[in-house]
Amino acid sequence: MLNEIHKKRYLLVSVMILILSIILLGCTSESVGEENEAASSESSNMVTMAWPRDVGEMNPHSYNPSQMFAQSMVYEPLVSYQDGGELKPHLAKSWEISEDGTEYTFNLRQGVTFSDGSSFNAEIVKKNFDAMLKNKEAHGWLNFISLIDNTKVMDEHTFKFTLKEPYYPTIQELAVVRPVRFLGEAGFPEDGDTSKGVAKPIGTGPWVLDEHKVDEFATFKRNENYWGELPNVEKIKVKVIPDAETRVLAFEKGEVDLIYGEGVINTDTFNQLKSTDSYKAGISEPVATRQLVMNTNKEELSDLRVRQALHYGFNKQAMVEGVTSGLEDKADYILPKNMPYTSNVDANTFNYDVDKAKQLLDEAGWKLPEGKDIREKNGEPLEIEIMYNSAESIQKTMAQALQSDWAKIGVKLNIDGVELTTHVERFKDNEFDVNFFSNYGPPYDPHTFVNIVAREGFGFREAISTYPNKEELLNQISEVQQTVNEKKRQELYSSILASLQEQGAIVPISYVKQTAIYQKDVSNFTFPANRDEHPFAGIDIEE
Repeated sequence: MLNEIHKKRYLLVSVMILILSIILLGCTSESVGEENEAASSESSNMVTMAWPRDVGEMNPHSYNPSQMFAQSMVYEPLVSYQDGGELKPHLAKSWEISEDGTEYTFNLRQGVTFSDGSSFNAEIVKKNFDAMLKNKEAHGWLNFISLIDNTKVMDEHTFKFTLKEPYYPTIQELAVVRPVRFLGEAGFPEDGDTSKGVAKPIGTGPWVLDEHKVDEFATFKRNENYWGELPNVEKIKVKVIPDAETRVLAFEKGEVDLIYGEGVINTDTFNQLKSTDSYKAGISEPVATRQLVMNTNKEELSDLRVRQALHYGFNKQAMVEGVTSGLEDKADYILPKNMPYTSNVDANTFNYDVDKAKQLLDEAGWKLPEGKDIREKNGEPLEIEIMYNSAESIQKTMAQALQSDWAKIGVKLNIDGVELTTHVERFKDNEFDVNFFSNYGPPYDPHTFVNIVAREGFGFREAISTYPNKEELLNQISEVQQTVNEKKRQELYSSILASLQEQGAIVPISYVKQTAIYQKDVSNFTFPANRDEHPFAGIDIEE
């Protein structure tokens, strides 16, 4: 009898376990299905981009480690930089400049709110400007900020600032990604000093920072209250993947939709991925010029004939094709022709001509002794050092190619790779013979480039130190910043850029371009006109 009871109990427990298992299995299957559906839904409305660094603290008024593309997703300018250097209204719907070029009055766009719903108006514009001006020293590289004499709220939607002297690039400098972008009231720290950080990343832009895990990822969601055209996708996820090979592997696995930027992918790898039918790819218009800067304070480089010989002895086309796998174009001019005031520059260019290079070196007194490979003058060898940033493998490869080219004309080139901080300091301190440099690109040039040429303690001033027309050049650079006459400005830029090139201390190498490789379901990708802006305007995912 006892055994019969045990059997019945065992059977009852077994049935209950079976029923419970079925119920749990149903629930689990339903939950998993819902989770997969949610993940699939999120994935179909989200673009994932790989980036080598964390997006940073998302402070519109600060620099590294904040990443500019991310700052531009959240914070917006008064004026935007568009293709061909055209400056268009953005948060300012229009502006007026006084006849003497010192007063700038902005008519602000109405109906704009920050992502937290607070109003964008002249008061908050002034608060942002005043915060920047409190930290003026850090922003001194942007010339118009150092020239601001006062800021004023005219009415709710009208803001004005006055400069101490005319400075024509002011509107163009307002288009840069940092520091002239606008933080909402609730984003300010209690003391209003944004140089120490922000309370919250609140902007007027099309994106809002949704989730951020430092050095892992940042997710931006669409700002549903955005005043402009809403983005097509709901989210942008930025995965932090420092290693280039790992970025590509994640892309090939489908974990990443987009790899975009300058130098974020090896040129050979880009070409390999581009050549398949599995992905889409894009290459931008030139955004900058790789250059060599020669220090004319160095005796060997003080002679124009030597500098010109080094130009002629440089097989630029072969280097560019070999080192960049054809992604970059050989540069004939110091600045790309797609930037403002550069299209009319008429300057001599140098084609590869070994015989011409040898002739010029002979004329300069640098002779090749019999049985030797290196030219000499007064018993001293023609020996030059090139400095490069050791983190930039492309610079090292270019330096090695240059070393081989110049050896053919009897010039010994020593190669010195240094860390970035040393690279910058030595350039500023005039401790270099030849150095690699890249100009800033849109929206900074040409005015930023010519400004640093004239600035003391930045390397370029020393590079042009033996130019016979140095004083005239410096005067022209000063004049071009202040002229309010557009025709005169164009004439000055044409003269400045042509003279800098023909005197030979600045050697254009190649035009830097941005690349993008993306999955086939990504559509409407376009490169921003502003080199530092985000590339997500109009981007979409096809279902």
